[in-house]
Amino acid sequence: MTATTANSGDAAPGTLSGTLWGVGVGPGDPELMTLKAHRLISGARVVAYPAPDTGPSLAREIAAGSIAAGAEEIPMIVPMRTDRFPAQEVYADAAERIAARLAAGEDVVCLCEGDPFFYGSFMYLFARLVDRFRIEVVPGVSSLGACAAALRRPLTARNDVLTVIPAPLPDAALRARIEGAQAVAIMKLGRHLGRVRRLLDELGLTVQAGYVERASLGAEAVRPLSEAPDPAPYFSMILLYKGDDPWLS
Repeated sequence: MTATTANSGDAAPGTLSGTLWGVGVGPGDPELMTLKAHRLISGARVVAYPAPDTGPSLAREIAAGSIAAGAEEIPMIVPMRTDRFPAQEVYADAAERIAARLAAGEDVVCLCEGDPFFYGSFMYLFARLVDRFRIEVVPGVSSLGACAAALRRPLTARNDVLTVIPAPLPDAALRARIEGAQAVAIMKLGRHLGRVRRLLDELGLTVQAGYVERASLGAEAVRPLSEAPDPAPYFSMILLYKGDDPWLS
């Protein structure tokens, strides 16, 4: 894929820079990638993606069947730590490596699990490069939709408010947000699963909550929250519906 064939419009006058494509590859099942994502990835000569410091990159695994043989790969190895500083160094370094390919006239396709702008690491590259290069964002199927489908329940309905909550928030903040919403998605569970479950027990909401891990993957597991493992895998979510839509009764 070259800058002239992949771009959806003309580059800025007088520039020969490539385009950075932030491509959402969905929650895990390669068949949940969009047609546009497949087209861009399969035509890419340079592919970047986040990867943990131990184990494979899920984003790359999802897109593996679409990556062309011989494509240059730029893995962004992100330490799996609570401290933000090392990860920010990684994104700064990756941004400069990607900038070098863009400045040379190459397009770069950056893979992102789920959707690039929904808790996606791509946003950190976007912030560093958007003032220097053309960037196009291709949305993807998010884990919210995948988990709702796995649980076979609506995320939210009519005028009910959906609140997406990261589990690492303090108890008081979690409680306030849960109490103020009709539908709740709690992400980033990991070692916080037990604490979140205790809080939902106190609120009398455990029975209404469903748990999903590794949605859309072969190892997908769907359980009542009471049976969820503690700690939970990184790719897990709690969905809770508190609304009173009469059509769902």
